[in-house]
Parts: sequence; structure tokens; C-alpha cells
Amino acid sequence: MNLNDENLNQEMTDTTSSETVEDQVSSEENKLEFEIADLKDKYLRLYSDFENYRKRTAKERLDLISTASEDVLKDLIPIVDNFERAFKASENEKDGSKVREGNQLIFQIFLRVLESKGLKPMTDLVGKPFDADTQEAITQIPASSDKMKGKVVDVIENGYVLGDKVVRYAKVVTGA
Repeated sequence: MNLNDENLNQEMTDTTSSETVEDQVSSEENKLEFEIADLKDKYLRLYSDFENYRKRTAKERLDLISTASEDVLKDLIPIVDNFERAFKASENEKDGSKVREGNQLIFQIFLRVLESKGLKPMTDLVGKPFDADTQEAITQIPASSDKMKGKVVDVIENGYVLGDKVVRYAKVVTGA
């Protein structure tokens, strides 16, 4: 009887331990499934946040561009008004010097507006060495002296820079 009792106890222990192992495995599976669901949820939230960020920054970029051009245009409207006044005044003007003075004044105002926005003309190019990074050589002419070879002889169109960026290359004639 002693042997039967031991076998019975052994079987009960085996059954209990296998049930415990199954419970542990089941508990571990539940934990892992919960963790996977939690990670999926975090991933979806992160993806959604990133998509919202991308859309928001694209919209902000478009708003910035339209606002920037709006500011420039608002500053140019008074110049248009000045031209309209100059045209009206020139209708009755017999002497062209006053019209020329008015046009010079409007031109100076226009240049100040452009400079206030950061646009600067390239100045004093004649006599300096040709620079392919900021200038475009339209043609070459025989240099008047050896020291003018490879240098700017004449400026056809001024170049302009906005900060450090060339907006328009200066069109120049170089000495050969």
C-alpha cells in the first residue's frame, strides 16, 4: 500500500505541476499578447502623430511663403501709386526734367523697398576680375590694356543677391 500511495502522490504532483506549467505558459502568452497589442497601439499613435506633424509643417510652409509674398506686395503698392501720380502729372508737363526727377524719386523708393527685404545690387564690378559664381560673361572685347584682361569692362545688367544667394547674375563684358 505504501507503494500505491507514493504512486498516487507522484501522479497528483505531476498533474499539479503540469497544470502549473500550463498556467504559467498561458499567463505568459496573455502577457505577450497584451504587450504586442500595447506596442501596436503605440506604433499607430506614433505614426498618426508623425502624419499630423508632416501635414502641419507642409501647411505652415505654404502659409509662410504666401505671407512672405504678401508682405513684399504690400510694400510695392505705394510705388505703383507713385507711378500713377507721375503719369497723371506728366500729361500736362511740357518740360521733361520734372518728369525725370519724379521717375528718379520713384526709382529710389523702389530700390529702398527691395533693400529693406534683403535684396542688394552687385556694385562696382568694372575693373574687377571676372567671377563666374556671381557674373555671366555676355561677350569679350579686346582689353584697352593688359591689366584689364580677364576683368569686367562693362556691366550690361546689374546682378542681385538676397543674403548670400545670387538671385540674378550680373551680365558683364570682359576684357580679352
